Amino acid sequence: LSSTGSHDTMTYCLDKSSAVSGNESKLVKFLSKCLPCIVHPIIMKWSVTQVLTVTEQLEAGVRYLDFRIAHKANDPSMNLYFVHMVYTTVTVQDILWEILRWLETHPQEVVIIACRNFDGLTKRLHNHLVACIKEIFQRKLCPRYVVPTLRTMWHLRHQVIVSYEEEVELGKHCELWPPIPYWWGNKTSTRALIRYLEHMKRMGRPGKFFVAGINLTENLRYILVHPFGSLKKMTLQSLPCLKIWIKQQYPGSKKKCINIIAGDFIGNNDFVKDVIELNTKI
Repeated sequence: LSSTGSHDTMTYCLDKSSAVSGNESKLVKFLSKCLPCIVHPIIMKWSVTQVLTVTEQLEAGVRYLDFRIAHKANDPSMNLYFVHMVYTTVTVQDILWEILRWLETHPQEVVIIACRNFDGLTKRLHNHLVACIKEIFQRKLCPRYVVPTLRTMWHLRHQVIVSYEEEVELGKHCELWPPIPYWWGNKTSTRALIRYLEHMKRMGRPGKFFVAGINLTENLRYILVHPFGSLKKMTLQSLPCLKIWIKQQYPGSKKKCINIIAGDFIGNNDFVKDVIELNTKI
């Protein structure tokens, strides 16, 4: 099936007063400390990829959630946050409960949660995160030995597939699925991104779940050339061309077929509607 995803799902609630994450370069950390009034607003302009809350994204039709999870440096607590340059105001646990509440009112919906990044997570914190996932979703978690057709998921009352990018935990828990490949073009221009996606299609689709990312990515040169720009402006300019590309795609198991398409600012330009309508081609 063709399904919709949000890239960097949780960036709508980045903390404006947060320190830069431990995963960023020494230069970014240094500049953020020395020139916070200048650097921090720039970081926010180029870090926010979504404006809808996770519940609003689910209501809009998003079914793949891209969770970059981190533990703050020097934080003695077990609290985990989402991260994209800076940390979020909400914890991972709170958002998992929010997703559960939505699923309980939508018993036939299936959500894929991709847990990635894991900046600063120790073995103890991984154990804590997996325990939270299992405690919150319980029977709604679909084990990886189940072939996830919708009919099977409905029959077994499974609603959540959790992809987990950490091999040790993956080996210990059948409720966790292997990492889902994400086609990330790392491009600043729409044409270059489309060329990359077409190249990946020619190479052949993975056998199971995979994501085609239609999100553009800024670099330092692009930011310097566009001092009054933002990731949102960059994205909105690209959407008309990407809309044409999306409408040309086909879901299915053939070599050049697509599966999940994930983007930034998913509430714009009928993105969700266009992706879901691809399933009428099956």
